[in-house]
Amino acid sequence: MPARAALTLFHVRGIRIGVDYSWFVVLFFIILWLSGFYESVLGEGSSSGSAYALAVLSALAFFGAILLHELGHAVVAMRNGIGITEITLWLFGGVAHMARDTDSAGAEFRIAVAGPLVTLAIAITSVAVGIGLAGSEQGFLDAMLVEDGAEVSGGLAVLGWIATLNILVLFFNLIPAFPLDGGRIARAAAWKLTGDRNRATRFAAGVGQGFSYLFMGIGIALVFVPGAAFTGIWLAVIGFLLGSAARGASRQTRITSRIDGLSVSDVMDPEPVAIPDDTTVERALDEFFLRYRWPWFPVTDAARRFRGMLAREAAESVPDADRSSRRVDEVFEPDSGESLQVRGDAPLSSLIGNDALRRLGALAAVDGEGHLLGIVTADQIGRALRDALAAERPGGEAPPSV
Repeated sequence: MPARAALTLFHVRGIRIGVDYSWFVVLFFIILWLSGFYESVLGEGSSSGSAYALAVLSALAFFGAILLHELGHAVVAMRNGIGITEITLWLFGGVAHMARDTDSAGAEFRIAVAGPLVTLAIAITSVAVGIGLAGSEQGFLDAMLVEDGAEVSGGLAVLGWIATLNILVLFFNLIPAFPLDGGRIARAAAWKLTGDRNRATRFAAGVGQGFSYLFMGIGIALVFVPGAAFTGIWLAVIGFLLGSAARGASRQTRITSRIDGLSVSDVMDPEPVAIPDDTTVERALDEFFLRYRWPWFPVTDAARRFRGMLAREAAESVPDADRSSRRVDEVFEPDSGESLQVRGDAPLSSLIGNDALRRLGALAAVDGEGHLLGIVTADQIGRALRDALAAERPGGEAPPSV
């Protein structure tokens, strides 16, 4: 799965919405296939331009529905105190990148089920509007099951296609195979029953690997069925990616289990150097960046509450003539989505795979009221993992380097 979108489309509530280059490939093939489909639906009297316009509308509506699905996850995640760094549309749908993993079974369930509920709402709305336009349930069912030459209007055909695709997406996402939404729901249930996140993740990842083998087996079989080769290849690739993601989650769980019982405050630097937000840019450059040679510093207010990060590039981008009058709070990166911070009492294992930690190399540790407690770095987490591994070896020798 793509780690970061290649191109930015726009921002929603501070969330970057982007697309991977593979998105353009699938968009092209969907429009190409639907153009021929709508030419058959509209009949001989229609123009190719009308069919193409309906194909473009359908493709954009489909990806719009995928985006709404991911925004459903994002909104509920943010309501549970988990920041969303971005949403990426790619070859196989969409991915909402959470700043950190969930910290309870309830939060896991709420976030996982939000996307399918949005997709269900889209499907129900499409069916309701379609039935209203068709005049009867049977009329819209004919539009959903349309065949070449059927007497169905272009508008009904579009609604039928959107409804059908969203129903398929809903059922596919509810398959209990991690990391699909159904797999995350299964993980939440197992987590609730056992009280052990790592054990629940291993269970859900194991189910996900089982489904990946099933998809690949069916896909390979379909390759040899006349007219079904493309579907078979598509299903086999989905199975391969699903299996890779499940194995990655299982490996990550084995790693995080090594540091169970450790919190962020156990390894963080408890005496962080922070820049007050009312400091001038000139002073920040002279007294902090030139002195310590660090690429960024946390920014705090008068009560030492964490506000965000100031990168050296942002400070140096201010013209020399303005540096003595411009303040840090005018140029720093605010932590509006709380993706740059972590609670000091949070489990250290919750930072494994954290997007902001991977990008910056460190996060601000704060208390319940947002006061800066320390800085936790990727190196400190790695050291804790190495120490845990060494403690498990006879004689406590260090593990081999990787």
